[in-house]
Parts: sequence; structure tokens; C-alpha cells
Amino acid sequence: MENFDFAELLSRVSDALWGPMAYVVLGLGIAYSVATKGVQFTRIPDMLRQLKENDGSQGGLSSFQALVLALASRVGVGSIAGVATAIFAGGPGALLWMAATGLVGCTVGYAEATLSQAFKRRVMDEDRQKANEDIGGMPYYIKYGLKLPKIGALVAVLGVIGYGVVFPGFQVNTIAASAKLAFDVPSWVPAILVTLLIAGVIFGGTTRLVKVTQFLVPVLAVGYLILALVVIALNITKVPAAFMLIIQSALGIHPILGGVAGAAVAWGVRRAVFASSNGLGEATFAAAAARTSHPAKQGLVQTFSIYIDVLLICMATGLMMVVSGKFNVSDGADGFLVNNVPDVAAGANWVQEAIDTVAPGWGAGFVAVAVLLFGFACLLAYFYVANSNLLFLLNGKSGNVWKLALKLGTMAIVFIGSIADAKLIWAAGDIGLGLIAWVNLICLAFLFPTVRKIHADYERQRKLGLNPVFDPRKLGIDGADFWIDTDNKESVRK
Repeated sequence: MENFDFAELLSRVSDALWGPMAYVVLGLGIAYSVATKGVQFTRIPDMLRQLKENDGSQGGLSSFQALVLALASRVGVGSIAGVATAIFAGGPGALLWMAATGLVGCTVGYAEATLSQAFKRRVMDEDRQKANEDIGGMPYYIKYGLKLPKIGALVAVLGVIGYGVVFPGFQVNTIAASAKLAFDVPSWVPAILVTLLIAGVIFGGTTRLVKVTQFLVPVLAVGYLILALVVIALNITKVPAAFMLIIQSALGIHPILGGVAGAAVAWGVRRAVFASSNGLGEATFAAAAARTSHPAKQGLVQTFSIYIDVLLICMATGLMMVVSGKFNVSDGADGFLVNNVPDVAAGANWVQEAIDTVAPGWGAGFVAVAVLLFGFACLLAYFYVANSNLLFLLNGKSGNVWKLALKLGTMAIVFIGSIADAKLIWAAGDIGLGLIAWVNLICLAFLFPTVRKIHADYERQRKLGLNPVFDPRKLGIDGADFWIDTDNKESVRK
């Protein structure tokens, strides 16, 4: 028992959960892509149009606000550290499978958001009412769409525990590691800083949370992409070779990396799902908060957010590492197939090394700040998700003690996660996310006919030149009470 490694045990459990999920997400994504006739490709103009169409003046969040709130959970440290982890375990070929999963799997995100809109409810919480929101998400479409209230409650409990007091740990753990490398500060320094920052926002209510994320996310995403493109541009002569390496590694035909092609698929899909939140239900709560005339419209907005995260930010991160040569590849045991950056652990530190190749001495500081801000925005989104799940469980009751407990629990894990063992934190987080994802994916499979029916209604109205308006009674969809209420119907038509 002396050599028992609890973190290693959790890692094995995590691998068992996520391994087969790779194929489930791809399979479900393919099924939804066929059912919607490639909505992720055919309705790109509608995605952009919807961002401008709803400004939130008729109630609910605007489509843009819902987009950035969803992006806050998607564009976290997983888009930086998670990409490095995928390359380490599966080689550069993992990037190709990440992109493929993003393209195909984004229809899972479309389905989640569409269902969240269809089965949402008018919010009863006073704080959310001040923020002018509707409420819905994963437990709502399980309860009202599948008529499985106990499963909905189980998912909500997992969501409160996971997003409130577990998952924030791997965000702040990466923040602390980046700060240590960049500024040589002990872990408790960023722990205190981030804890105070998160307290200042979550105790300020939902309105403050939405305003902070609405400002942070666009600035961060654009700024980070510009930096990545600069690094890639200054290594432009190496880009063709980098693409060839990625393709050969992904297809298993590279002389050195061919042996990890299977790992490239598994880790590429795994990290794409993790980074994009496809199938995890994270973005469903933000999607439901927007006010629109048809559920499919917000499904399109959420599909676009996956493009931004996986196909832009994650791919820019990965290509930046590959063209600069700042990555390692594990042999699956204790050795390396590629060891370009000795003694540098897989994660945000590789991005720091990549930036240093074009701006020596700047990489560590820039990435540390970027990780801090990305991670902070993600923490806000996590709290929003946890709070939404709690409101589902409270079902209109005030629950002030539970709400306070959630805030204090979030602050506690933010502090503890900064100083805890990274392997333990990431393994525990992966297990929690995996459990939620499995339940959600199974439910999405059973709700497949409902999504297809809603999408077909949207397409029918669009082909007639109409502005699609959702009427669940005409489609024979039960449980979509929000859309039947007269006041709600009038507000979403406008």
C-alpha cells in the first residue's frame, strides 16, 4: 500500500470513461449532421445573421451575450493546456482529429442548444430576473423533454458539485503553474488573487457576471489569435512541413509517430470534446438564457461558438507549438518519441516556449496573463452553470443558504486548486465531466427525433422566406410550456 498512487488510479478511471466516448460523440455528431443535412455548413450565413438579429431588448440575453457566455466556458485553459496534452499523448496528428471532431461534433452542440431553448422556463430567481434572463439547459430538457425528472435532478446535482466545487480546480491549477514559470511566485499568490477576483464578481450577481464575460471574452480571443498568427507567420516557411507532420501522424504513416495514431484519434476527440464542451451540456444554460423566436436559431449561434473555439483558437494554439517545434510526444510508457522541450511539462508552458522563439523573454509573461484571464472567464462561466443547476433543484424556492454555500464552495476550490497536485486535479475533473457527458449523450440520442422535428420546422419556414417562429403544438412537442404562454409568445415574435 505504500506505493499506492491515488492520482494514477483516477487517471485510469478517467481513461476508461473518455476512451469509448470519443466514438460516441463522433457517431452522434455524424447522425445529427445527416439529420440536419449538414446544418453546420449550410446555415453559416444564418449564424452570423442571428448574432445581429437579437439585441436582448425583448427580454432574455442577446444572442451575442449568450455566445460569449458559452465561449467563456469553452475558451478556458483547455484551449491552451488541453491542446498541449493532446499533442503529448497522441502526437501532432491529434490536431487533425480535434478539427474533424469540431466540424462533425458541433451538431451535438446545435442539438443541445436547440433543446435548451425548446424546453426552457421563465426564470423565478430574483437575481436572474434582474439580469432579464430565461432559464433552461441540460436538466430541463431531460425533465420536460424526456419526462425523466429524476435523471434531470441527478444531472443537476452532478452539475452543482462538478462546476461549483471540482472543475474550477484545473483552471486555477494551470493559472498557478503558468504564474510560477513566468514570475517565480508561489502557488498561494495566484490562489489569493483569483479567489478575490471571483468573489468580487459572483457576489455582484448575474448582471455583473454577464457584463464581465461580455467584455473579457472577445478581447481575449482576438488578442490571443493575433499573437498566435504572428508566431505562425514568423515561422511561415515551416508551415508546409508542419501540416505534413500533422497529417502523417494522424493517419499513422509517419515513421516515428505512426505507432500513436490510435492515441491521436482518442486524444484528439477527447480534447475537442473537452475544449468545445460538445456533449457536456455546459453551454446549454447560456443558450437557454437568450430570447429568440425559434430554438434552432440559438442552436446555430452555439454551433458558431464551437467553430471559434476548436477551429480557430485550439488550432492556432496547436499549430503554434508544431511550427516552432516546442512539443514532446510520449511513447505511452515513461519515455518519449519526441523530446523537443526536455523537462517542460505538457501544458501552457509549451505555448510560452513557442512565443519565446520569436520574442525571447516575453512568452512566459504573456501566456501567464492570458491563462489567468482565460481561466478567470471560464471560472465565471462554471459558476453560472453551477448556479443554474442549483436553481433547477430549488425549483422556485429562495434557497439562500444553498446559494451562499455554492459561492463559498467555489471560492474554496479556486484557492485549493491552485496548490493541489495537477495530475490529481485534472483526473478528478475529467471523471466528473465524463460522468455528466455520458448521461447527457444518452439523453441526446433519445431526443434525436425531437431535434430533427424542430430543425425541419426551421428549414421549412426559412425556405418559405419566413422569419421562423416556434409553435410546439403544431409539431406535437409536449413540455415546451414557455412557447405556449401568451406573454412569452408575443415577446419572442418581435
